[in-house]
Amino acid sequence: MTNQAQQITLIGAGPVGSLCALYLAQRGYHVTIYEKRPDMRTCQISAGRSINLALANRGIFPLEQVGLMDKVNELLIPMKGRMIHDIDGHTNFQAYGQRPHEVIYSISRRDLNMLLMNEAEATGKVTIKFNQAIEQIDFNTKTLSVTCQQSAQTQTLEYQILIGADGSGSQVRALMHQAIGNSAKHQNRLEPLDHSYKELTIPAGANDSYQIEKQALHIWPRGEYMLIALPNVDGSFTVTLFLPNQGENSFAELTNEAAVKAFFNAQFSDALALIPDLTEAFFANPTGHLATVRSSPWHFNNNCLLIGDAAHGIVPFHGQGMNCGFEDACVLNELLAQYQDDWLQVLPAFDSTRKPNGDAIADLALDNYIEMRKSVQEKHYLQKKALAFELEKRHPERFIPRYSMVMFHRLPYSQAKSRGEIQNAIMTELLQKVEDINQVDMALADKLIVEQLSKI
Repeated sequence: MTNQAQQITLIGAGPVGSLCALYLAQRGYHVTIYEKRPDMRTCQISAGRSINLALANRGIFPLEQVGLMDKVNELLIPMKGRMIHDIDGHTNFQAYGQRPHEVIYSISRRDLNMLLMNEAEATGKVTIKFNQAIEQIDFNTKTLSVTCQQSAQTQTLEYQILIGADGSGSQVRALMHQAIGNSAKHQNRLEPLDHSYKELTIPAGANDSYQIEKQALHIWPRGEYMLIALPNVDGSFTVTLFLPNQGENSFAELTNEAAVKAFFNAQFSDALALIPDLTEAFFANPTGHLATVRSSPWHFNNNCLLIGDAAHGIVPFHGQGMNCGFEDACVLNELLAQYQDDWLQVLPAFDSTRKPNGDAIADLALDNYIEMRKSVQEKHYLQKKALAFELEKRHPERFIPRYSMVMFHRLPYSQAKSRGEIQNAIMTELLQKVEDINQVDMALADKLIVEQLSKI
């Protein structure tokens, strides 16, 4: 086999795997995808596992590149900002940005995944095989054992290039690091968050109307936990409760219907009135767990690569898991073009290019959980947000709010994180001795921004 492989074996037919396969097919590769789950297009996925996806610029750009945005647009609902619900039922809208295009979009994971699978198969170069579980991989002989979960038959298959896009619990990653062995230079760590989630639904109102503001991501922040709701095209909202696993106000306490109703009545009374099947759904739907994947390397033996959550699973609080995975597929395509499809150069280049950014967005996502469940109601946070918008108006090319850098721009996550830290320090200094942002010394602000941000 030359360095220009013709056949790609891809594990995982989720949104990232399906988009990656579409990119590869458009480059002329033949791709076979092995997916452990059944085909969601022919069977109902289990309730309570759908968490709506938030599509932003980083995810839109790859979809535009493969020619899908016209079809994706039909599935989108714009969210212009956060609608904050306080404990008394009052609401406060906080815009994400200050330009018309600075919105994010709610989209059904299922609908987007089905579209991507259909489009990949429509190329005639992608075959998806469902109910196929990866058992073993021999990275030296380039073979893998796959078991059909319906027939229980196992077969051994050859591959040229193997791409693991099989999620945060990746079997490809596990087998890859098993083959690598123990080494201080290698890392395969799952960092559980001591919070989990439960999915619920606010149904559509009369004539498929929206019972709360349609173009917003709704948040009920309560300090150590929160409820969120994202709109669906049918008028409903997908609601997710994020809660500690143990202690006061935790999943450990919500063991019966009375406890669940009492908790919601005390903490989310306005939401409770909109969820008629609260207790039924609460106990019927699974409790989802949250974790961060820290792994290194993302490639092995010149023939295997990890992308998406398989390489860098993150918690969902910045809405960037899918966007980051789509960006992975985009960068992989760019590197294939740059190195003329020489995978011996592409694999390490992808690793070195994307790893720092995967680490950065993992940290930013954890930070954003604190912001969403707590900071959004604090005076100091609101002052900084208002000041950041004002400084962006004065220095649009130098000062960009951190949230905007992540969601509305495509500069590397690692740069967004480092620039965000500098900008936060600048704002902290400017707000140190004032009660209102109108008292901020803008001459000093201009000086600090030019000095500290112009060379980055």
